Amino acid sequence: MPDFKDVNAVVTDIEGTTSSISFVHDVLFPYAAEHLPAYVRAHAREPAVAEQLQALNREAGLQSPTLEAQIEQLLEWIRNDVKATPLKTLQGYIWEAGYRNGDYRAHVYPDVAPRLREWKEWGLSLYVYSSGSVLAQKLFFEFSEAGNLLPLFDGHFDTTVGGKREAESYQAIAGSVSASPENTLFLSDVKGELDAAAQAGFQVCLLERPGNAPVAEHRYPTATTFDAITLL
Repeated sequence: MPDFKDVNAVVTDIEGTTSSISFVHDVLFPYAAEHLPAYVRAHAREPAVAEQLQALNREAGLQSPTLEAQIEQLLEWIRNDVKATPLKTLQGYIWEAGYRNGDYRAHVYPDVAPRLREWKEWGLSLYVYSSGSVLAQKLFFEFSEAGNLLPLFDGHFDTTVGGKREAESYQAIAGSVSASPENTLFLSDVKGELDAAAQAGFQVCLLERPGNAPVAEHRYPTATTFDAITLL
């Protein structure tokens, strides 16, 4: 059981950390892919969607594309699991409808909610950093299988702060949370993300959940559940 000292804030990933990779890949991604074409066609002229389509053009290098070409680019990004901010934002809009319609509830491992509540009671600040948009993160925890966990979190970060494998992203997060990097614990299942967070001065812990990809040689404390993480 890994021990961590002087932790005042916890920043957690979602996919493969608080929740199963299979829920994201087998439920959320297919739902967005199925509903995205009709959603974009219906809402393309709305400012929020139009803004993301313009961002898509810039990021993909599209010159005066048709709406159908933009839709195909989004679907290609979904197929290739590209962490593009315009896609993640539009996915969040689509998932919101699914959550509110009761089409699904977000999976969280059974150890997560009790541990988050305990850490909150101890006075820790809790944050999420995920490649999914802030909207998608908030929906995920509001409509979780464990109930509404959203009030437990003090803030959310997505790719607008930077890529998750870039130390600068964690430096930016450190400037926004209520603790210094050395007093902040970052939880993730991805070695590259832990490398970047550690470079920025964070304490880090690797989560090994069922279905996660094996992690090759690394030097980080490892836990299979949140219950295995001891804060001293």
